[in-house]
Order: sequence, then C-alpha cells, then structure tokens
Amino acid sequence: MLRHFWANVVAVKRIDIPAADFDLAMTLDSGQVFHWEKIGDGFVGTVGDRAFYIEQRGNLLRISPPGPLDRLNRSSLRKIVARYFALDHPLGEICASFPDDPVMNAAREFCRGLRIIRQPKWECLGTFICSSMKQVGHIRQISHKLRERFGQQRRLENRSIFTFPTAERLTASSEKELRKCALGYRAINLLKTARLVASGEMDLEKMSILPDVDLRARLCELPGVGTKVANCVMLFAYERLRAFPIDVWIERVLREKYFLRARQLKAARLRAFTERYFGDHGGYAQQYLFHHARTAGGRRAVGAEKVGHESACPSRTKVVTACHVR
Repeated sequence: MLRHFWANVVAVKRIDIPAADFDLAMTLDSGQVFHWEKIGDGFVGTVGDRAFYIEQRGNLLRISPPGPLDRLNRSSLRKIVARYFALDHPLGEICASFPDDPVMNAAREFCRGLRIIRQPKWECLGTFICSSMKQVGHIRQISHKLRERFGQQRRLENRSIFTFPTAERLTASSEKELRKCALGYRAINLLKTARLVASGEMDLEKMSILPDVDLRARLCELPGVGTKVANCVMLFAYERLRAFPIDVWIERVLREKYFLRARQLKAARLRAFTERYFGDHGGYAQQYLFHHARTAGGRRAVGAEKVGHESACPSRTKVVTACHVR
C-alpha cells in the first residue's frame, strides 16, 4: 500500500544524511533491533520517541520525519539519526582490527556496512529481556505488541507508529496484561525490572560511568538478565564495543570453527577466549559472525535461530575449517 511512500513525501520534508560505509537494510536485520518495518524502498520505525521513514540511496540516508521542519529541526534530526546508526564509528579501522582468520574474514566480507546501533538504554534492556529463548520473528511480534498496547502513537503520513513503552507505563500494567503480548514467563521479569527502573532504584543513565565488569554485574542483578542479555545491553545501549554476547549461534560458531577438536568446552573458557582473541572491537566481530552465520552460513535446523541465554548448547557437527583452537 505504501510502496511509493517516498514519492508522496513533500520534498521540503526530506533530509539527506551522508552515510558512507553503511548498509541500512543489513544493520536493521542483524538482530540488534526488532521494530523497524520494511516499506517500499525504505523502513519505518522510531528513534527514541520520534518516528521516521528512512531509505538509503547509495552513500546517503534520506529521512522523512513527521510534522513541519525548520533549519534547527533539520540539524537536530540529522544528528539524532546519525548518532543512532553510529555513522561516526571508524568502520574501516574497526574491521581492520578483527582477527585475520578464514571465519572472521568471511564474516567481515559478507557484513560490509553493518554498524552497531546506539539504542536507548531502557528500550534495549526491555527488548532483550523479552528475547530470551525466542526466535527473531517472535521477538519482532512481541516488540510490536508491546508498542501497540503500551507505547505512544506517532503519525507519519497516513501510518501509525508506536514508541517502545516507558518503564513507568509498564509499571502501571500487570503481569496478566503483559502476557497478552506473548511474553510468557518473561512478563514478570519485564514488569519487575520496569519497577526498578521507574522507581530510580536502577538508574540506567548513571550506570554509564561504571567500568565494564561492574556494569555487567549491575545489569545481571535485574530480573531476566543473565550474562548474555547483559552483554547485549552493554554493546547496543552502552556502546561497550568489547562486549561479546554468546547466544546459540555464536556458541556454535566458536565450537565448530575455533574449538573443533576440544572435547569439553565450558562457558568460562569461551568467554576468556573471546575477550583475548577479538579484543577491543569484539562486539562488532560478534555481530558480524552472528549475522553471517544466521544469514549466509547458518544451518536452518528447527529451533536454531534463537536469541537465547548461553545455557543453550547446540549439537556439534564437524565443519572443515582452517581455524582450530586446541
């Protein structure tokens, strides 16, 4: 219905943003965010509490926000979108820092232009609490239901778009209401965490000053947050680019590509290896390995595509590779 949406947008509302070394579609489909919808040649979604239509034309992002624009608004919105998509990250340098091995090289080549999004802290935390042991498609459904039921409506042309609900809004709901959004047992975890955030007992902004070890420990105090979810929040919301979330896809990659000959491999050993081997930009390396495995090289076994906790352990299958770690 909105296939020709962009053609109907008044030219004065269009804002162009330089976006070299960036792939919008790949970034939005890489398992970081779950609410953007493909519409025609672009995507509709929210950045914080603002709704946007965004499409990519070569090295430009073309965005259409709602409402009238003046020069000040244009400048502000450019900064908001550029920051959200981390267009200031030196992607060439980051990719050059990855380990030089066949597995990482294949992922780096496949994922050119993929960037780590800077997400709002509560939105990211709430979303990944909902993601435990769920397939990507299911997480998208949960995100949309939460937004439609508890978020604020925004209008973009003739389309309704909803923001992620605030912690305060969720605190006013109940576990029963949240379960209507297909959350299952995650409902009570989301509700309890929302109460801690809304009350100020858990100040997500103040936690920004904590070093990685302390930030991870603090996040893990929250209901529904284990090491994997904490690392996701650190990477996608706090821009801790060393954080290396290990889900079933990444565990499979590590086991089958880097530890093929290991008979026993504990989670602690995997974490120690990723910290040492992937270094300062391990989060980017992880995202490239994850997206490549899930999209290009991943086996589509039943239940394989899950963004779950690290307790899940995939079966081992022999894979021929030049990267073995004893």
